Amino acid sequence: MAYRKVERPALTLGEKLYLPAILKGLGLTLKHFFKRKKFTRQYPEEPTVVPEGYRGLPVLVKDDEGRVKCVACQMCEWVCPPEAIRIIPEELAVGNTIEKGPREFDLDTLRCIFCGLCEEACPEEAIFLSDKFEFAGGSREEMIFHKEKLLDLGGVRAAGAKKWKKEGNAGFHREGPIR
Repeated sequence: MAYRKVERPALTLGEKLYLPAILKGLGLTLKHFFKRKKFTRQYPEEPTVVPEGYRGLPVLVKDDEGRVKCVACQMCEWVCPPEAIRIIPEELAVGNTIEKGPREFDLDTLRCIFCGLCEEACPEEAIFLSDKFEFAGGSREEMIFHKEKLLDLGGVRAAGAKKWKKEGNAGFHREGPIR
């Protein structure tokens, strides 16, 4: 297959100097500068209202009895595109039974892209995207949130709060807003 060379048209002097593009952009800037109403939020004093369905920091939750809902299945770790989640499972003795739970659950917030795939993949509804958007750290180590911090931020979710409900053979349908 032969390729043919495409010749570019010759530029005029004005196009070579980029003057029309610069003047057009300056005109648009001046139009918005004088016509638009100014909007300023006094940030620390005025709280920021996040919209419904905002995808903020992923957090872990506990059930009504104060137990960690995570069973360390590692689905969220597996589905995370930037590999921001790291789970080390352990066996927990609960009464006469042995259950699986996370010994360590680390979320690297510097890598997290807040996509929500971890929330969608969790079969136990143990991880949710919160409305937290204000978090900062002085070092990289401070931006890795461990299990205890994620549980403190997540709090308790009632057992009846389900992300999914099954309706016959129609499959799964999400309750509430889509995130």
